[in-house]
This record gives sequence, C-alpha cells and structure tokens, in this order.
Amino acid sequence: MSIHVVFVCLGNICRSPAAQGVFEELLKQNGLTTAISVDSCGTAAFNIGKSPDTRSVQAALKRGYRIDHQIARQIDDSDYERADYVVAMDRMNLTNIVAWAPAGYSGELKLLMDYCGNAGNTQIPDPYYGDDSAFDLVIAQIENAAAGLLTYICEKHELKPADKAV
Repeated sequence: MSIHVVFVCLGNICRSPAAQGVFEELLKQNGLTTAISVDSCGTAAFNIGKSPDTRSVQAALKRGYRIDHQIARQIDDSDYERADYVVAMDRMNLTNIVAWAPAGYSGELKLLMDYCGNAGNTQIPDPYYGDDSAFDLVIAQIENAAAGLLTYICEKHELKPADKAV
C-alpha cells in the first residue's frame, strides 16, 4: 500500500515546498517513507521551474528541513490520479483544487490546518510579502499541522510508526 499526499499553495515556492519538506522528515523519523509518499505543487503557473524562495529555504533549514532541491510546478490531472490527499494551505487554493478535481475523485481535499485540531485560523498565510519572521511562523504552523496529518493518516490506514510515536 502506498499513500500519496500532495501539498498545494499558490506558486509552489514558499508554503507547499516547506510542507513537503516537513512531512518528508516526519515520514523519515517515523519509518514511513515506503508507506507514504509526498509532493507539492501550486495552483498558479508563474513559478514553474523555479526553486523555492530563499527565505523559505532558510526558515526551513533553521528547523532542520531541506527544501532547496525542489522545483516549482503546477497541479495537473496526474496529481489527482496519484494522490489520496490533496492538501491546500489556504481557502483560495482549496477552492481551486476542489473545482479542478476530476469527477469521481475519491481522495481527500482539505486544508492542512484542518488536521491539527486548531480552533483558530484554518489557513496558513502566504509569507511572500512579509519579512523573515513570517516564514518562521509558517514553518511552525506547518510542523503542527503536518504532525496532525500524519497521525490522521496512520489512524485511518492503520499504519504503525517505527520506534517513535507520531
């Protein structure tokens, strides 16, 4: 069984690559890299082929995540064909991924913050026009929500993390 998760933001250079990097590390720490795969993309086409924003790369690196190898791309039909979970960073992008989903798509289309039990804001704000501290805040929000997503997936699919509780 291979479960596939795709994280989605607008341009695929700030939030979704960070979410991919955080989730990849969680999978590695929990011995789940063969059971769950992860990717990221954007709803807009304007950053296709670009590396993640250097501020996002630095904020992620400060917390121990490598995202500098990722290349921005736009969501397409193959993402829906492969993904069990298409996870958006904010409501605007959630609206797009829901509208673009093929008829009969059976995976989950949700906000990342829906998985962390947060009673506050359900969106991860776009840090692009903010300062470095905005990127640090995004990484912290992603860490919390990604842990919740992994717990949810493990419970739903009866996966057992290796040696470490999620």
